[in-house]
Amino acid sequence: MDKWLNRATDNKSTSENCSVSSASKLESASQDVNNPMKIRKCLRKYDPEYINIGFTVIDVSNEPRPQFVICFEILSNQSMKPSLLKRHLSTKHSTLENKPNDYFVRKLLEMKSTKKIISSFSGSTEKAVEASFLVSLRIAKCGKPHTIDEELILPAAKDMVTCMLGVPSAKKLDMISLSNDTVRRRIESMALNVKEKLIDQVKNSDFFSIQLDESTDVSNYAQLMVYVRFVFQTVIKEDFLFCEALSTRTTADEIFKKLNHFFVENGLNWKKCVGFCSDGARAMTGKHGGVATKKKLVTENCTFIHCSIHREALVVKRMPEPFKLVLQEAIKVVNFIKSRTLQSRLFTKLCSEMGSDHIQLLLHTEVRWLSRGRMLSRLFELHSEVQLFLGETNFELKDKLTDNLWITTLAYLSDIFNRLNVLNLSLQGKSINRFSMNNKIKAFIKIIEMISNNVSNENLQSFPNLEQFVTEHELQVEADLIKKHKTSL
Repeated sequence: MDKWLNRATDNKSTSENCSVSSASKLESASQDVNNPMKIRKCLRKYDPEYINIGFTVIDVSNEPRPQFVICFEILSNQSMKPSLLKRHLSTKHSTLENKPNDYFVRKLLEMKSTKKIISSFSGSTEKAVEASFLVSLRIAKCGKPHTIDEELILPAAKDMVTCMLGVPSAKKLDMISLSNDTVRRRIESMALNVKEKLIDQVKNSDFFSIQLDESTDVSNYAQLMVYVRFVFQTVIKEDFLFCEALSTRTTADEIFKKLNHFFVENGLNWKKCVGFCSDGARAMTGKHGGVATKKKLVTENCTFIHCSIHREALVVKRMPEPFKLVLQEAIKVVNFIKSRTLQSRLFTKLCSEMGSDHIQLLLHTEVRWLSRGRMLSRLFELHSEVQLFLGETNFELKDKLTDNLWITTLAYLSDIFNRLNVLNLSLQGKSINRFSMNNKIKAFIKIIEMISNNVSNENLQSFPNLEQFVTEHELQVEADLIKKHKTSL
């Protein structure tokens, strides 16, 4: 120590020693460059606790670097600090700041199992994987078979690229994997990702509501469909939660068992479910054993609401017998022409020769409430063509098309069901809520009352088809029957 203190007092010795010290530092630095072991000592090490903020470790050129398990972004080794890693989480993924440790651990396992580490791919391989996902997404949206990739899409893409860019560019498309199994895995991976994002958004919402519907598909299997509405970033969002088949019975026990199993499996909190909407089926709304009653056992804050559209559809089915008879006969007339291929072709030819605006009738489906109004409107527009066509057949209802009273009733039904279709469409959509639906139904009731008063005064402006037919044939309308129907509505 005395030696260094003595040297510090000597200016000349100090300058000489500084030059010597600088030279020794340069020599030491050159030795460190040639010695990779000394450089590795300066690298920051990964702490397993970093997974709590969403970061794992990946080796890049023998250098440990942090990688985020959500966006797969790889940071520099100098960013291996909790403060810098948290900055990435808060600035780019602010919605994930309050996520538990299990969430990031699950994402890490998913990343390893599905091999989605995009940074591990290089150049064209990465683009080929991305192209495979994009094509698989389009196939899923269109509902096409998975084999359409190899049979149509890829050969067509090669033909277009060969024609426009040449053979070398077309050969690069061979790197895109589009086999049947690959497309299936791509679609399943994307579907799983969408499902997890939706469930995370529902979990983060303070409360949510669900809507249930049980129906039978074309293969005679009962399907339980569940929709969810929740608050996401101060905006009410609605999405399709899940659809599962009911393998045996469609009782309230089976429906609630499926619903509860999905909630428990995905960690959804029943206490946050504040609304439950469904139709009036006994399995859904039974006082002692319905799904709504069973939900009360797990959450007391949940309120049941009868679906407004379904309730309105049930009311529409109630109509006076003369109107119901005309509706049934109109369906038989359409089915007589549409259900027979020869009759359908002949009717199309007749409409084309007569220069009609339409050349086909429309079928009515009971489960599609809009089809009733459209079918009646199309039949009324083509009633002259139908009358001419049925005149040459032995159809039992062909005389109905020559009955002015029958056609007058048909015109009224087409007008009133068109108004009901407009109401049905206005009650649908993601931006519609209980209050707006209530206001629209109340407004429609007032319109019905106004129309009923107009009919009493022989004012038919609210029914364009009926007014046109009555004016052309100078007929009288049974106002009492129309008012009775308005009252029931």
